[in-house]
Amino acid sequence: MYPVLFQTVLDATDARGLAEFYRELLGWQYRPGDEPPPDGSPDVNGADWVVLINPADRSRLGFQQVDTLPASSWPANEPIPQQLHLDTTVPTKAALDQQHDRVLKLGGRVLYDRSDDPDEPLRAYADPAGHPFCIFVAPSLLSAPWPA
Repeated sequence: MYPVLFQTVLDATDARGLAEFYRELLGWQYRPGDEPPPDGSPDVNGADWVVLINPADRSRLGFQQVDTLPASSWPANEPIPQQLHLDTTVPTKAALDQQHDRVLKLGGRVLYDRSDDPDEPLRAYADPAGHPFCIFVAPSLLSAPWPA
């Protein structure tokens, strides 16, 4: 028997804000009960912990409120390495460029741009809390069946 990975959790000084960034970027939805309050009342859930769920496969991404969070200095690796990052893929270079505009509009910033690489176009970004994540072109990964 092996443990089952339940979710990946990102620390944030603004858990709700970071959850909104990834909700918009990935098209995921809040776990029932974690939605922001509709009427502007105090955000009890967003003040501590919220979870997004991928409607396609039920994978989860959690956001945990912390008081302080030193941002990664990657790609310099000093003084604070990236420690963890999320990889996301798109099928084409045009889709990579489209997502680039979305990331910037949502509040992300470019850390590394290898979008002109003929074999694997890629851009690395920092989310609004400073966590690195990548978007790269990998059409074969998106269409290949997963091993049983």
